[in-house]
Amino acid sequence: MRFLYPASPGAPTARATRTLRAAPWRHAALTLCVLAATGCASLAPTDGTLPVVAVPPAWAGNGASGTVQGAAATPLALWWQRLDDPLLTTLVEQALQANTSVRTAQAALRQARAQVDVQSASLLPSVGASASAQRSRASNGTDNTFQAGFDASWEPDVFGRLRSGVNASEADARAAEASLADVQVSLAAEVAVNYIELRGLQQRLAIARSNLASQQETLQITQWRLQAGLTTSLVTEQARAAAEQTAAQIPTLEASLAQSRYSLAVLTGQVPGALDAALAASAPVPQPTAELALAIPAETLRQRPDVRAAEQRIAAALARVSQADAARYPSFSLGGSLGLRALTLGALSGGGAVTSALLGSVSIPLLDGGAARAQVRVQSAALEQARVAYEATVLTALQDVENALVALRGDRERLTRLVAAADAAGNAALLAQQRYSSGLIDFQAVLETQRTLLSTQESVAITTAAVAADHVRLYKALGGGWKT
Repeated sequence: MRFLYPASPGAPTARATRTLRAAPWRHAALTLCVLAATGCASLAPTDGTLPVVAVPPAWAGNGASGTVQGAAATPLALWWQRLDDPLLTTLVEQALQANTSVRTAQAALRQARAQVDVQSASLLPSVGASASAQRSRASNGTDNTFQAGFDASWEPDVFGRLRSGVNASEADARAAEASLADVQVSLAAEVAVNYIELRGLQQRLAIARSNLASQQETLQITQWRLQAGLTTSLVTEQARAAAEQTAAQIPTLEASLAQSRYSLAVLTGQVPGALDAALAASAPVPQPTAELALAIPAETLRQRPDVRAAEQRIAAALARVSQADAARYPSFSLGGSLGLRALTLGALSGGGAVTSALLGSVSIPLLDGGAARAQVRVQSAALEQARVAYEATVLTALQDVENALVALRGDRERLTRLVAAADAAGNAALLAQQRYSSGLIDFQAVLETQRTLLSTQESVAITTAAVAADHVRLYKALGGGWKT
């Protein structure tokens, strides 16, 4: 039996003594919590809007380019079919499947999506199993210990640090997806431009051979006239020099043709020379068969995958700023374990001794030399870089379209003039050769008309290919070549 005696007046009780002794520690803990809360004031920017770029309401270079601008824009997901060349369509589709750049971008997309799963897993509890067996020997005998159990842990995302990491990974995955589309757009355009260049070289090679045949015929006439004493050796040598100059262009054109075939083979994921048989036959330069209706600039920017990728990089950078800011706040964790422990394996399977534990902890950043706040500034600077990069991407996209429109308009007008000049040059060369054969004009007029004919015909072939390539660059600038 216990008896309670009243304490003498003025003497502190044991409970009061414990309270007085604990008060300094409680005050210190309270002070630290206040300081931690004060130091955790949010530093993250909250403005997630895209940078404002002055987008024009219409294209400035839309003049006489053969394009029209309206609300119903021409679908350009498979723009290469508009060139009406089955072989080109086959090459583009093969490149989109087998090109190494596309496969690299596809792997990067898979990696980004897997990283989303990694970050998302941090929001869920983790559970693990363990088992152990221990044998110890002492002077008085041998002991065995067997253990088996489960461990679980979970970090409640109170301040959104983990969720911000997930958001950043998701934005990175969307950016990787847009980057894959950008690679596809660029690859389709590169295949088409190389194919058009190859067909243009074939036309130029045919023109050179045709002119060479005409010049060799003229050389034969001069040799006959020289034997008949109707002309001089000077005329014959001039004719031979003109023919040799034209013949010298043929090896250069043939080498360029071979290089174009090799480029197309590599773009389609094959070794150089794999397409030599398929591309050996000459064919005309493919040209679009219909007019092109342009979307307004704002719609074009939404279609371009590089603009979408830049937008998603802003979202990822903003999420990382929030993640760095949330890292300055306290973090919490819960953990527990449940297991069995026994001296024999049989006893362990029969139930053994049940052991359990539960743990809750909190971590508060107090003094880190300003590293956490500096990390927020690091991510904020990265966000600003992403915003500036977005502005640059938008301006470049607008410039690409305007440049393509201006080039298309100029080359079309130039082609019209060159076709007329080539017709006139052909007639002049034919008349000059006929009159020289009749002895009505001197050989200098024949040489001049032949040079003019070769130059204008080659210019027509080059400009015809340039017009087709301008269409390809316009399709690329408008964001064609991929499906949303």
